[in-house]
Amino acid sequence: MDAQPSSLIVDEKPVKRQNSRSSTDSLSKKEAVQDPEVFVQNAGNEDEEKKQSRSAIFYQRFRPFILGAIALVILGWWISATVLKATRHRWQVLFLPSYQKPGLTEPQDRPDTFRMGIIAFRFIPNSVVTKPVGAVWNPLIQTPWYKLPYRARLAIGWACLLAIVFGTAFGFKLEPGTTYGDRAINVLGLFLFQLGFWATSKHRSHVPWPTIIVGLFLQQVIALFVLKTGAGFSIFSWIATLAADFLRQADAGSGFFFDAETIDKHWFFVNTLGSIIFFIAFVQMMYYLGVMQWIIKRFAWFFFKIMDVSGAEAVVAAASPWIGQGESACLVRPYVDLMTESEIHLTMTSGFSTIAGSVLGAYIGLGVPAENLVTSSVMSIPASMSISKMRIPELDEPVTRGQVTVDRGESREKKPANALHAFSQGAVFGLIVAGQILTNVLTVIALVATINGLLTWIGRGFGITALTLELIIGYIFYPITFLIGVPRSEILPVARLFATKLVANEFVAYLRLQEMQETAPLSLRAYTIASYGLCGFANLGSLGIQIGVLSALAPSKTKIIARIAVSAMICGFLSTLQAAGIVGMLL
Repeated sequence: MDAQPSSLIVDEKPVKRQNSRSSTDSLSKKEAVQDPEVFVQNAGNEDEEKKQSRSAIFYQRFRPFILGAIALVILGWWISATVLKATRHRWQVLFLPSYQKPGLTEPQDRPDTFRMGIIAFRFIPNSVVTKPVGAVWNPLIQTPWYKLPYRARLAIGWACLLAIVFGTAFGFKLEPGTTYGDRAINVLGLFLFQLGFWATSKHRSHVPWPTIIVGLFLQQVIALFVLKTGAGFSIFSWIATLAADFLRQADAGSGFFFDAETIDKHWFFVNTLGSIIFFIAFVQMMYYLGVMQWIIKRFAWFFFKIMDVSGAEAVVAAASPWIGQGESACLVRPYVDLMTESEIHLTMTSGFSTIAGSVLGAYIGLGVPAENLVTSSVMSIPASMSISKMRIPELDEPVTRGQVTVDRGESREKKPANALHAFSQGAVFGLIVAGQILTNVLTVIALVATINGLLTWIGRGFGITALTLELIIGYIFYPITFLIGVPRSEILPVARLFATKLVANEFVAYLRLQEMQETAPLSLRAYTIASYGLCGFANLGSLGIQIGVLSALAPSKTKIIARIAVSAMICGFLSTLQAAGIVGMLL
């Protein structure tokens, strides 16, 4: 008796669900089950999942032996390189890249002991390091520090910041062509920048001053490490040399389609776009292998801990210099639609204040020093955080506060089958990016030329022979360029470069910079400040890109995104100029 009602209930539910569907659903479902091709496909998917699970179990079981074998191979290679006379000098750079002989900056002069350390830490639990450090850090530093009143901690922070700013500006020997007055202007500009950000803040009483102080302090530390220590300059020079050598490998692929004479001409269409396609393909493969996620997560954890931002903000800001303004937001795709106004503003600001690794090769190909590009992008990470949080402080409670999560945002259907498939997909995406760069540069240059022609025609009616858009905005940027320490006689040319970057894009501005170096070269101080100040995506074209990408990821936040986009672009633009001004203190 009890079994009959239950069987009726079970039978009734499917009937109701079938009536709500189309009449062909049940037929198509039966055909799908009986179709041998569909059956084989489903079976193939199950077999593939089983193979993947078996391979994962195998790796986890024998992980110590696999990593140990790799470490032994690297150790054997290093011993062999030490024994051979041709490579015996490498023993002088055993463990840390910073301890080296002058002149040994090529990638081949770096030891693989560092890679062995990475393998060891991939196997050894983090607690082996974090527990002893925490046992010393927490009772001796963290606990006593947070027992101090907030205002006392803030006063100590301001004192440390002022000490490093004035020590940076006036504690080092002057470079040729520079005076202490030039460095004093840099200091004045830095404080006027902060005053402007605070005066235009949306909520001045809620500005998170610890985040601001730490961001400014980090910028100073990075600049000092790179420009005033042999170790820092060597590390960043090595990174830049490695990047340039790596991107140059794309010439082999270009050589398949063009002759050697064409390759040696270093045309943008041949060399630069080829490097971009190759680099993006390689990055996509690194994503598949989990390398990029590992790097980005470590960067994000660092800024999350020291700057008190949410996990989503830390991930996006840390990823922006490597993968670009649109792709970085995709790393936290599930959380974009849940972001607060302050988080969205920081996400956009960090994208505007840096360049992507995919276009790094393009600027290196134009002759811009690679170490300047890398240093500027790294300095802009804390700068974008501090500036954005001063402009629009956080008033709500972010969903990702207290956690760092990196998400690829890929569906199972689009997931690559293996590393080669990921490399192939990246190459196709690189072709799209290269096409966008080619068309945007072509059309933007043409549009700016059209506007300049119209302005020149109007200007002649007033007796002005060379009225252009860059000239107008250049005069507007004149005081800002003065405050970042550009020599008086070169302020207007550099200001016009910044105007070109804002109106057109940074690539066109770098092209103009290189043309200037061939016809009327800038001084070393002006050129260095300009190369740092141009290193960012803050332009009108990127404004549309950011609005489009974030609106697609967060449909419910479209109005907020459109409202704060211009503010984020200006903050991103000024963050690169602030980095250039800090570098000017050391020139």
